[in-house]
Amino acid sequence: MKPAQRIAELRELIVQYNEAYFTHDAPLVPDADFDALVRELKALEEANPDLLEVDSPSQRVGGALSVVFSPVTHAEPMLSLDNVFDVDELVAWADRACKGLDLEPAFLRFAVEPKIDGLALSIRYENGTLVQAATRGDGRVGEDVSDNVRTISNVPKRLPNGAPNLVEVRGEVFLAKSDFEQLNARQRELGQKEFANPRNAAAGSLRQKDSAVSAQRPLSFLSYQLVDLGSSLALDSYLDQMDLLAQWGFLTAPEKSGELGVTAMVERSSWFETHRHDLPYDIDGVVIKVDSLAQREALGSTSRAPRWAIARKLPPEERTTKLLAIEVSIGRTGRATPYAVLEPVLVAGSTVSMATLHNQDQVALKDVRVGDTVIVRKAGDVIPEVVSAVEVKGQKRSAPWKFPSTCPECDGALERLGEESDTYCVNPACPAQQMQKIIHFASRGAMDIEGLGDQRVAQLLSEGLIKDVADLFSLEIQAVAQLEGMGELSANSLVANIQSAKERPLSKVLVGLGIRHVGPVAARELAKAFGEYSALAKAPLEILESLPGVGPIIAESVFDYMRDPESALRMDKMVKAGVTLSEPNSSEGIEQTLTGKAIVVTGGVEGYTREGAEAAIVLRGGTSPGSVSKKTFCVVVGEAPGASKVSKAEELGIPMLPASEFERLLSTGSLSPNL
Repeated sequence: MKPAQRIAELRELIVQYNEAYFTHDAPLVPDADFDALVRELKALEEANPDLLEVDSPSQRVGGALSVVFSPVTHAEPMLSLDNVFDVDELVAWADRACKGLDLEPAFLRFAVEPKIDGLALSIRYENGTLVQAATRGDGRVGEDVSDNVRTISNVPKRLPNGAPNLVEVRGEVFLAKSDFEQLNARQRELGQKEFANPRNAAAGSLRQKDSAVSAQRPLSFLSYQLVDLGSSLALDSYLDQMDLLAQWGFLTAPEKSGELGVTAMVERSSWFETHRHDLPYDIDGVVIKVDSLAQREALGSTSRAPRWAIARKLPPEERTTKLLAIEVSIGRTGRATPYAVLEPVLVAGSTVSMATLHNQDQVALKDVRVGDTVIVRKAGDVIPEVVSAVEVKGQKRSAPWKFPSTCPECDGALERLGEESDTYCVNPACPAQQMQKIIHFASRGAMDIEGLGDQRVAQLLSEGLIKDVADLFSLEIQAVAQLEGMGELSANSLVANIQSAKERPLSKVLVGLGIRHVGPVAARELAKAFGEYSALAKAPLEILESLPGVGPIIAESVFDYMRDPESALRMDKMVKAGVTLSEPNSSEGIEQTLTGKAIVVTGGVEGYTREGAEAAIVLRGGTSPGSVSKKTFCVVVGEAPGASKVSKAEELGIPMLPASEFERLLSTGSLSPNL
């Protein structure tokens, strides 16, 4: 294809995608795919300067304006940021900045902060009062969304006395992860369509014709720029400006930092790639800015982006690829889960060739078909999933996929039980179920038997050495040593690991058994309440239902499991093999300072994982729920706390304890008199 033809094609695509993203809040392709198109266009225009046009989308910021809102001309343009995609490109940008300022790389000070995936906004204050709020729009003209912004709880309606007469505070409207989950839960309750991601939900919520709708959405605002239109502030540091905004009541990124020198800046930006999923909001990159405002002035800007700032994009968590086939896997409970076989694609740093489609209803709702180009998402440690199909003009689609009626492993019937959305293989002897049950039993969250992975379990089953989890404890070294790839040394190690697992506490055994609906929390409550498996097995249903963290559904599942003949036989085998089926009193010797107190932890607490902090509370007699309520004793606020929990605590007047006071709370059970 000739350059002129490809450039025209790219411009048309980019304009189409820009309009969908900025005007309709409904992106057609993932950011990574869009970025790739823009980079290709820029490269072609640089190689063919005679084909560059001033109205090319590569030279513009944002997209077209909506006709719903009145236009607002920005006092100063809201420029976009240029992107880099790896460390080498980031260092090259920093070197250019240093050369432009005639500074050694070790002496330039940078501000490093997360790039929130939200909607850019500028809020204007006159004489301390919020008078107008506008979206970025095309960078020069935005949309007036003032009424909607006034409904955002963490946006100050007035600035403190002494604030300049004329300023604009710019930042990002976003939905915290926890708020997004609650919003989608409410959508499900109302029988309405769920939002695809926090960014779309935030943008759609802010750009409502009726501000009452915006008021019902848990939007937040994070500020990252102060525009002093009256030139009345004597500040030359960006980070000092952010401190001032915080004093005025604005949320600024808790993770932002000042870094001296290019090396320190690069290291800090890489920190965000490692910790992106620990933050309370979604980020798609890191923003690096020159801290000195005077140095920014010296570096200047292009027509669309400042030379003193850059966005380091993190590995994409969404990409497009081709859907080659739809298959069904059978899990340990018999649940039949459809999954997509994909043309391999690099997502979030790893190659993805399969992704879940959840259940029969989700396949129908998403209407993905074999041969489609689809969007694949992989966020954190979550299993990759197919988000949706991408419409390709002129492409003929295959027939809708139909869920099979028989199990692909045993040919048994696949049925939907009651009103559940999931489909199950109802044959208890299904080999796929047996294998998955044993794999789960040996997993780290359950019995944690090292060396007993998928392949080894498959070998043991196929050779007839085991049929059930209880058989593991009767394995003999000589038999295991005969397996392909084993030998006496490896067999000794595996059998020793299995034997040591006999000492695991009852709570781990209950997780490993895979009793339906019983997760780690319920398993701990059951083990703590009864102490011994034999006592749990005899417990009446009403007693099980009365336990905290259990409830009727889990109680009924446990009650039925204990009275199932196969379960009884399994547990008899484990008793004879010497498996410990009791729960040690882990709180013995620990003073119960928090008895009856509900303590919510949000953000990182130094010296503790999230689970560790919650466990420390439980060990002292307290509870650690996931949400703030009137019954909450206090909220422990650590690094990068959840905005929704903090705001709920403020609303209810619940004391908020800095993470530095957590150890004191554990030891005394009381709050500081200053709170």
